[in-house]
Amino acid sequence: MPITHPNLRLTRLDGAIPAWLGEIKPGDLLPICQNVSGGGGRLLALWGSDAREQGRGCDTLPAEPADCGSSRIAPPPAPEGCAPPCRGRGFALHVALVNEAGLICLSMALDAVQPVYPDISRIFPAASRMQRAAYDMLGIYAQENHDHRKWVRHAAWHGGSFPLRKDFETSPHLNPLPQAGEEATVPSLLEGGKQSEGALLTDAQSRDPLSNSLGETTSHSTRLQETAAKSLVIPQAGERTNEKGNLESLEPDAYPFVQVEGQGVHEIPVGPVHAGTIEPGHFRFSVVGEKVLRLEERFGYTHKGIEKRFESLTLQQGAKLAGRVSGDSTVAYAWAYAMAAESIAAVTPPDRALWLRALFLERERIANHLGDLGYLGNDVALSFGFAQFWILKEQLMRNNAVLFGHRYLMDQIIPGGVAVDLAESDMQTLRDECAMLEREARLLRGIYEEHAGVQDRFIGAGRVEPKLAAQLGLCGLAGRASAQAWDARVQFPCAPYDKLDVQMATYRNGDVAARVIVRFDELFESLRLQREILANLIHGDDLARPIEKLPGNGFGIGMVEGWRGEVLVAIHTDAQGNLTRVHPHDPSWQNWPVLEHAVLGNIVPDFPLINKSFNLSYSGQDL
Repeated sequence: MPITHPNLRLTRLDGAIPAWLGEIKPGDLLPICQNVSGGGGRLLALWGSDAREQGRGCDTLPAEPADCGSSRIAPPPAPEGCAPPCRGRGFALHVALVNEAGLICLSMALDAVQPVYPDISRIFPAASRMQRAAYDMLGIYAQENHDHRKWVRHAAWHGGSFPLRKDFETSPHLNPLPQAGEEATVPSLLEGGKQSEGALLTDAQSRDPLSNSLGETTSHSTRLQETAAKSLVIPQAGERTNEKGNLESLEPDAYPFVQVEGQGVHEIPVGPVHAGTIEPGHFRFSVVGEKVLRLEERFGYTHKGIEKRFESLTLQQGAKLAGRVSGDSTVAYAWAYAMAAESIAAVTPPDRALWLRALFLERERIANHLGDLGYLGNDVALSFGFAQFWILKEQLMRNNAVLFGHRYLMDQIIPGGVAVDLAESDMQTLRDECAMLEREARLLRGIYEEHAGVQDRFIGAGRVEPKLAAQLGLCGLAGRASAQAWDARVQFPCAPYDKLDVQMATYRNGDVAARVIVRFDELFESLRLQREILANLIHGDDLARPIEKLPGNGFGIGMVEGWRGEVLVAIHTDAQGNLTRVHPHDPSWQNWPVLEHAVLGNIVPDFPLINKSFNLSYSGQDL
């Protein structure tokens, strides 16, 4: 067994990776987490689910705890008149831990009226933001946590309402989410109602001039603008439209950033809108001169309601959404989602499909490492490196489009297998590509390592000592650059990685230079793995064993070593086998807080370089 505890009974889950499931009581959570941490294990993910039976009363929502600087007042007492049978039929907390044996998935029942649980951020610091997000989305509350500020919620919904509760109602004035098999609708500016996406005007119609009642000739687009101006209520800053279409004021965001005081201390707010076409995030620097004393991050600007959207999707539609949680990791998310579904359905994909999945995953890793190495050159004014690495990345992505139908390989992994094959005649194209990429990347590595200006900027910048990395749970590529030897392809190799003997790339210095070295080493290892995959690609006609429907009341979990780190997807099904809760987890949850430590003592102009050396996902953690 992966861990022992007198009150813990673990059941082995079916699936491609070693994973166990156990139900615990609130009093057992901290000792079990301490057990795992003391043995060198880590926190992978934390999420909640709504297990209440609808229509049984007890749907009273506890008011949001009042903000008190950096903390909140505890939730109010349970309202009177709530029947005792509702207790135990409330919410659930789920915690995924990992140690040398595999994944340990813990589930804990929470009260329907006061859904509280012990804070685990003192053991696993990365849990703090996950717990805050769990409150924003579901209203489950970590007792004794030192930080209860909102995390995901800005002003899209009011405090005291929780989108992942089953009785949460989407605002009527918003476009309703279509159910499975229904056609999506969009607002019609001409009629003030809705029209099908398939009913949109053709290009010819939109180009034809239309005569208005005054006999003047006006383009169709101009008429649309005029109609919209007359019929639509456009909210201004600080306003929103309610269900009746009237304007109402939003509650102020008033996020309580931590203040740093002292002589010569200044604040520099950066974002959420940035100079480049990149994702939004806010960074609040406290500095003396150019030296960074403190960095505080504020995210949630790319929150899209992904977890809520999963609730109304079929298994197959969910696979498409999973591949769009973070677009640069589409293969990793799609594979983790498929792995979780296959675990519930007890289905093993055909061998050829598994080899193709590994091929797709390594190509995703190669593409992202090439792009990042180019960006890192650009951030130290070596535009030559940026141009050269992006030429290489572009060639790989063009080959993806030609051979597999999509530059980013979206929708190529499906539950039960894959959706595309690789022709025998196309294998030589990939072999030639491997040889070209390795030759060019080795030349560029020599240029980077011999360039004095580049190395002066890389070495020592953004250093994370191995001890701090272990304490904060730094994972993935950034973790391996700080001596954290975790790689799911090595420790928990699912097929076909159990036949590939992956060589893990690690380094100890923990600075930008170390993260560049690990990227180069992983790039060359992925090129080697791609050649080996091509040599061992199993011939066969079957690409998938389709899964039409999942069993009822099921739970499955999938974990894949994406290019940033471990990507995890957990799937819960209801009694009818529908998706009732899907939680996708990005390694950026663990690594964003570490970036706040990595920049301390560095100068502000080095932040873009340090940030890019981690290259974390906003979308993947905002969900």
